[in-house]
Amino acid sequence: MKVLERVTFDRVRAHFDREHPHDPADDGNTNDEAAGHLRSAQRTLGGRWHRVLLHGPEVLEVVLPWHLGEYGTVELIPPTGLTLERAAARLAALGDSYGETNPVCAAKLAHHRRSTAPAQPLFLSTRAVPGEDYAALTVRQGLIHLDGLHRMLAWRHSGRLAPGRWVEAYVAGLNGD
Repeated sequence: MKVLERVTFDRVRAHFDREHPHDPADDGNTNDEAAGHLRSAQRTLGGRWHRVLLHGPEVLEVVLPWHLGEYGTVELIPPTGLTLERAAARLAALGDSYGETNPVCAAKLAHHRRSTAPAQPLFLSTRAVPGEDYAALTVRQGLIHLDGLHRMLAWRHSGRLAPGRWVEAYVAGLNGD
């Protein structure tokens, strides 16, 4: 991890809100939930935010919280959580059936796989934050997902997390400047 700079929560929220607007008319738009995770990290971790670059293989170790798959019927990530690498392996093992049982989640994954746009930053914390998605995580410290699950899974699938590749992220809870 390369720490680029310390940033304010206002800057983190402004970037998030610009890139991830909430659309209540879209059932698949869960940006309000992710914004809540950011606020929870702000409260829980004392307002320490940094903009960083993560080496592609580092992203594979990010812990993802419980994910049913956007109102689907097959749980992609159990309440105890999985690293991105293990979640990607589970998704691969489910194959085409995942798209049939979890069409909204599968559509998000396909969108990010096809995208040629520059990678949007991830939003992470150094500890699990309060909330039902994080309550049963067995890994409580490290790099914990706040927003970017579908992007990370798609990037893993498309090879964007290979050695030599870097991903920008905002991380709550790092010590120091």
